[in-house]
Amino acid sequence: MCNLYSLNKGQDAIRKAFGVTEDRTGNLPPLPGIFPDQMAPVVRRRDDGRELSMMRWGFPPPPKVGTQPVTNVRNVASPYWRPWLKPEYRCLVPVSAFSEYADTKPKKTPVWFALDEERPLFAFAGIWRPWTGVRGPKRDQPVEEEHRLHSFLTTEANGVWSARCTRRPCRCC
Repeated sequence: MCNLYSLNKGQDAIRKAFGVTEDRTGNLPPLPGIFPDQMAPVVRRRDDGRELSMMRWGFPPPPKVGTQPVTNVRNVASPYWRPWLKPEYRCLVPVSAFSEYADTKPKKTPVWFALDEERPLFAFAGIWRPWTGVRGPKRDQPVEEEHRLHSFLTTEANGVWSARCTRRPCRCC
């Protein structure tokens, strides 16, 4: 699944589309390229409605798996993910397009997918969690603090996606 997505719709469109009652994002600019470990808006449920807030993309990986953030969770049967699958940790991740890389030579080429050419707003199902440690893009000097992290929930590709996928065999999700 993708490790690059974009959001070209503003806060007002996000608030209307997802019934947001509280917006904590500040002044949200268009985000043409959201990569792992970057901040992005997420809609989460609260007792008094839905909140739009900024969270860092990617969970810490399970022990002995490496150090790269996990941006797409597929194995929901794993005990590692189970605590974060509860309703209070579910969220929506607003998106207008996502990218997969075509294995072209000498350099991989991004291929963008959207609902149509207008790139209307949609959302990925996600989960979120608090986490304390050092996180952030390398170029922005990662910081140690309590972070709120999010990850997409994904599943095996269906026939429609597999037919559109540029990777053979499909390894996208």
